[in-house]
Amino acid sequence: MENRVAIMAVIVENSDSVEALNALLHEYGEFIIGRMGIPYKTKDINIISIALDAPQDTISALSGKIGKIDGISVKTVYSNK
Repeated sequence: MENRVAIMAVIVENSDSVEALNALLHEYGEFIIGRMGIPYKTKDINIISIALDAPQDTISALSGKIGKIDGISVKTVYSNK
C-alpha cells in the first residue's frame, strides 16, 4: 500500500491519559515525521500536532487507538499527494 502524508490534531483534556498517548506514539514512531505539543494553561489542555508519512490503514489505526483514550480527541487531515 502506498504511503500518505497526514496531520493529526490531538486535544488532550485529561492529563492522566498522556502516558497512554505517548506509548502509542512510540509504537508508531517509525511513521512520525515530527510532532509539536502546545500546553494551553488557560484552558488546562494540551494541543498536539503530529505529521505522519504512512499507509492510510496505519494512520487510521493510530487515529482510532488515540480516539479511544479517555479525555483525548483526534482529527486527521490527509494530503492529496
